[in-house]
Amino acid sequence: MAALLLGTLLLIVQPHIVPSRPAVISKVEATSQSVEKELLKKTILKNDFKRNIHFNGSCQQLPQTIIIGVRKGGTRALLEMLSLHPDIAVAESEVHFFDWEDHYGNGFQWYMNQMPFSYPHQITVEKTPAYFTSPKVPERVYNMNQSIRLLLILRDPSERVLSDYTQVFYNHVQKHKPYPSIEEFLIKDGELNVDYKAINRSLYYFHMQNWLKYFPLDRIHIVDGDKLIKDPFPEIEKVERFLRLSPQINASNFYFNKTKGFYCLRDSGRERCLHESKGRAHPHVDSHLLDKLHEYFHEPNRKFFELVGRTFDWH
Repeated sequence: MAALLLGTLLLIVQPHIVPSRPAVISKVEATSQSVEKELLKKTILKNDFKRNIHFNGSCQQLPQTIIIGVRKGGTRALLEMLSLHPDIAVAESEVHFFDWEDHYGNGFQWYMNQMPFSYPHQITVEKTPAYFTSPKVPERVYNMNQSIRLLLILRDPSERVLSDYTQVFYNHVQKHKPYPSIEEFLIKDGELNVDYKAINRSLYYFHMQNWLKYFPLDRIHIVDGDKLIKDPFPEIEKVERFLRLSPQINASNFYFNKTKGFYCLRDSGRERCLHESKGRAHPHVDSHLLDKLHEYFHEPNRKFFELVGRTFDWH
């Protein structure tokens, strides 16, 4: 599904921004970054890509980082927060290169042409939430760049199911089309409908196993989507460290918007919030049905915690 673009920028003068923390990158990290860029350069040369170079020295390049998912996990918020960093260049739209056959058939040159112009020192980031749950994608990403750094943002599986339904429901409402109640999707023959796609997308253990066939765990950073919503700065700090970025994003870059009910961004005296479609209220669901959801995800969640070596505050 095409990404929902950022909402209106509010041009309001704000208090003085706290200066960025000093950049400290070790020699080991610098060497690692250099090796990764050389591997990516070999991929480009191997495929005989034609780079589009701007007169200012910027050019389009294959992404060194991809936000692979999960759908309704907070991928847009993560991308917007990362865009605060001067060494990050983000692709605004979801490219769906690795999961859509017609796009993948266009080749890597086409993929590169969808990327933003960036400078050599910047990291290009693309996000397509559907990648995480698409079986063919891990191998395809590996074949492009086995040293790529991947970001995966997850939230409580049950809450994610409700958000998934809510997005599709409102899409139908905007088009003046009817849409069944969430109970009609969740219940089949009196039991939980485990064939419902939204439930399948929340089986993180199943999908993560596929990614770990191709990438070691230290190449996949898991962002806690529930914590990102409540207190974004500590989660973004972790992402900066994972991407070997100098620490440039500060707590002063975030402020809580009481009207919207979630954090917005403050950058160079300007404020911006996510699109109004973000943070919508979920439909009311019977507590008995919620209990069924929580019970269903209990065992897959336990296996996922063991697989990644950490726990999350999920039901």
